[in-house]
Amino acid sequence: MVTFNPDSLQIDAELADLETIRQYIERRAALFQLDRSTTYDIQLAVTELVTNSLVHGYPQSHGWIEVQMERQSEEIFVWVRDRAPYFDPTQRPAPDLSIPLHKRFPGGMGIYLTRQIVLKMAHRSLPEGGNETTLVFPG
Repeated sequence: MVTFNPDSLQIDAELADLETIRQYIERRAALFQLDRSTTYDIQLAVTELVTNSLVHGYPQSHGWIEVQMERQSEEIFVWVRDRAPYFDPTQRPAPDLSIPLHKRFPGGMGIYLTRQIVLKMAHRSLPEGGNETTLVFPG
């Protein structure tokens, strides 16, 4: 199920729906007249967060993901919400980049890359359960 409203997209938690999320971001970015580089950064960061939620938050069950994107002054705010178990990506330690890639434990690079391209990243638990991660980009 995909639900659109003027500001957000809500989908069933399925990896196949990542393209729907990318398309939603492209439509919103066009509305806000964002350049291709900023649009790509937003897509990359949101895809990383959503993939983490799908793979780790809903590994054995079904759920939903909501993505909301708005312009506020000179910044773009994106909220990614789910009802998965608590996970705060802002508390994930940065990977040790001094270790050769082939010797590193898998994981953690996506969140690290997301932190590098956003102006701000925040997390909060939703009152009804689940997570909301806020990403702020230059706009």
